[in-house]
Amino acid sequence: MSEHQDVVRIEDGAVANMGRRMSAFQWTDSRRGTQTDFQGIVDEAKEATESEHKMRIMEAIRTYPKAVGWSVLASTALVMEGYDLVVIGSFYAYPTFLQKYGTLQPDGTYQISAAWESGLSNGAVIGEILGLMITGIIADHYGYRFTIGLALCLVICFIFITFFAVNIQMLLVGEILCGIPWGVFQTITTAYAAEVTPVALRPFLTTYVNLCWVFGQLVGSGVLRGFLSNKSEWGYRVPFALQWMWPLPLLVGIVFAPESPWWLVRKGRLDEAEHSLRRLTSKNKEGTDFDPSKTVAMILHTDELEKETSSGTRYIDCLKGTDLRRTEIACMVWMIQTFSGSGLGGYSTQFFEQAGLSTSYAFDFAMGQYALGAIGTILSWVLMAKVGRRTIYLYGLIILDILLLIIGFVGIAPASNTAAPWVVGMMLLIHVFVYDLTVGPVCYCLVAEISSTRLRSKTIVLARNIYNVIGIFNNIITPRMINPTAFDWGAKAAFFWAGFCTISIVWTYFRLPEPKGKTYAELDVLFERKISARKFKSSSVDPFRGDTLEPRHGSIMKVESQKWRDEKGHVTMNEKI
Repeated sequence: MSEHQDVVRIEDGAVANMGRRMSAFQWTDSRRGTQTDFQGIVDEAKEATESEHKMRIMEAIRTYPKAVGWSVLASTALVMEGYDLVVIGSFYAYPTFLQKYGTLQPDGTYQISAAWESGLSNGAVIGEILGLMITGIIADHYGYRFTIGLALCLVICFIFITFFAVNIQMLLVGEILCGIPWGVFQTITTAYAAEVTPVALRPFLTTYVNLCWVFGQLVGSGVLRGFLSNKSEWGYRVPFALQWMWPLPLLVGIVFAPESPWWLVRKGRLDEAEHSLRRLTSKNKEGTDFDPSKTVAMILHTDELEKETSSGTRYIDCLKGTDLRRTEIACMVWMIQTFSGSGLGGYSTQFFEQAGLSTSYAFDFAMGQYALGAIGTILSWVLMAKVGRRTIYLYGLIILDILLLIIGFVGIAPASNTAAPWVVGMMLLIHVFVYDLTVGPVCYCLVAEISSTRLRSKTIVLARNIYNVIGIFNNIITPRMINPTAFDWGAKAAFFWAGFCTISIVWTYFRLPEPKGKTYAELDVLFERKISARKFKSSSVDPFRGDTLEPRHGSIMKVESQKWRDEKGHVTMNEKI
């Protein structure tokens, strides 16, 4: 960094208020038998921040191996949502399911109407919206571990309804109820992964959530392909029953999982937060700069900083001050997941059939699609270690837009062109791979990093609910675009999403910042000072002092600032106030 490079610092007023409010603060660490005042907290927080910046990926894994394990365990709950999504979407092309819940058509085949397709798909989404809103409240009061455990208990019960559904109405009720715990998993797993890991591991464990989602789709597609030849009712009931294999072992694990240290600090339980950090890290810390007490100090300092720069911890506070911009970004990056054309992937089996492939080939392509999605997510980890989130997201959208246009133009080919369906299938597979290499996984990382720590769960709730609202729109319009009894657009539906993808590219260029390598406190300062999205990457941040002020043992001292130096580099201002 150049000597004369501008450093982004927090406003003087925030630093002054922190110093005054915390002037009498004392942290009595019962484990160490020591007392630390606020200035000690600031000093230790600065050391912990420097340590996180220096920590490389392998060192972070050696230091936080248990955090990796617990995060992976919690995130695996998302497998169930991905599984059910592909099961319901693929059932619309599943012969035995159509005979049970569909209506006989004039040509002798069975079809579920586009309205009921939208109803079943949106049923789970409606449940997820309810579950998400409840999550933000329960998680704040009772913690992440309790909330995940409660959701796992509920999903075990609600699966019975979908398994024993005797008609399509009962199946819809089951989907709505199952959606409630799935909504919990959508929020809490991402927030938990973001709060138990250091900066170096954040992108990998937050995007692992996307891998779980893709893995669930792959398993679901494989199960359906295996039962395709089963003409009995078990051909569609067993796929529902297999959902029970996930919740029970996850519930056993969650009972023993440590609570998020960030949540404990927000509740003022500092000793428990330090104990949680010790449970998340390796006992052998030789050769590392990691110190649990200093990390707690960093969390506490960030929490106090956000009290000055944020309005509060209610849902409405996500729409105030600097948090409004953060909420906008979180909502948009999740909405863009659908706008980039991923909605076609949820109906891929039916899409392939309407494009001209046989049922067996359609399911084979769908399995290949989800396998490529899993590979793409894993490769995204390599990409994110070297390239920024903003860069991956922006260029990923550009490639996806091009692929959607290709699919749309191929869809114009006449029905006599037997090669066209295969080209459409291959382009959609490439689209899925690129999506899960770029936009799909990076979205989870961005949402977790962009939101403030005090409003993280509620910001994720609002963002995911906006995504779900867009998902309802997708579940209404996409079946009609593909269904031969409705719009019957086939592959030409890709043109529709290409338009939205183009708009998303423009928004991403001007509004999406780069959080790579920044601590949560540093991101707080960048948002508080209203730094342009395109300047986040190049900005150097000091979250421990203001433009001219920093806390000094309960008083406030004016300190040196580069813009206050004279030509010889001497400080021209340094006085108590």
